[in-house]
Amino acid sequence: MSAEVQGDRRRPPVVAVVLMLTALLTVLLIAFAWPAARSAPRNVPLAVAGPAPAVAQVENGLEQAMPGGFEVTAVPDRATAVQKIQDRDVYGAIVLDPQQPEMLTASAGAPAVAQILTQMSSRLSPDNPPKITDVVPLPQDDPRGAGLAAGALPLVLGGIIAAALLTQLVRSGSRRMVGAVAFSITGGLALAAVLQFWLGSFEGSYLANSGVIALSIAAVSLTLLGLEWLLGRAGLALGAAVMMLLGNPLSGLTSAPEMLPSGWGAVGQLLPPGAAGTALRSVSFFDGAGVGRPLVVLGCWLVAGLLFCSLGAMRSQRVVHARHEAKPVTV
Repeated sequence: MSAEVQGDRRRPPVVAVVLMLTALLTVLLIAFAWPAARSAPRNVPLAVAGPAPAVAQVENGLEQAMPGGFEVTAVPDRATAVQKIQDRDVYGAIVLDPQQPEMLTASAGAPAVAQILTQMSSRLSPDNPPKITDVVPLPQDDPRGAGLAAGALPLVLGGIIAAALLTQLVRSGSRRMVGAVAFSITGGLALAAVLQFWLGSFEGSYLANSGVIALSIAAVSLTLLGLEWLLGRAGLALGAAVMMLLGNPLSGLTSAPEMLPSGWGAVGQLLPPGAAGTALRSVSFFDGAGVGRPLVVLGCWLVAGLLFCSLGAMRSQRVVHARHEAKPVTV
């Protein structure tokens, strides 16, 4: 029997390939379309400043308008409400001033939430519409935050492509790791420069912004390198699928974690894309407020990647040692 015939027998039938591609396409659609289609406020932190009876009345009104949409925190005055927004404890605030009520938003924290609060403001007091104040606005060059929202995909793809190419082009495991770290640094500097100096999507410290991007790329690439080293191509494919099909859609960069289907926003914040997005908003627009937890998440992924690489190196050494012992001794 010819080798060509044997090769044809090893290949899956066309029907199986078509079904596999259809399943993959369906998974991709669900992963990217489902969070967007089911986007709605879910326990979005919101401050309300005013007398206790008035705060309770507003809270009841919010619950009737959007059941479960907001988690209200009562504050004594406007200054406290502003401070909570700047500390990233809440996404916005309602100031119940009898003369001039005010809706405080922070479009830099979540443009989608700011838009909802703006639209909702007229319903709260139709006779005396509140004044809208954007406490932490987005940059004038990117008033919709499109650059940061679109930046999630390059962050993920950068780590995946780096891991895939390094495993194919570099034989030494240690050199792959060095290459991943070097690429993370140069990639962070390049992406931050484009987003901050060309598109105007970032503010704050350029080095801080590029540092967060570099950390996120390193977390993804080293994790995938370690999985490939440990499990082979299956490990690389598994890691890439988690980062792309879960991490990117659940990052909350296009809306907010609290806008995603219940529970999934929290999952997204435990993955590198979501943690990177939150950290970037914090260092770029909020002077680092709320950056601690996402940096810890990114650091944990980085450590996990290094651990996977170490385990992969140990496995490779055992394989080489076993092959050496199995070699017949020639006399």
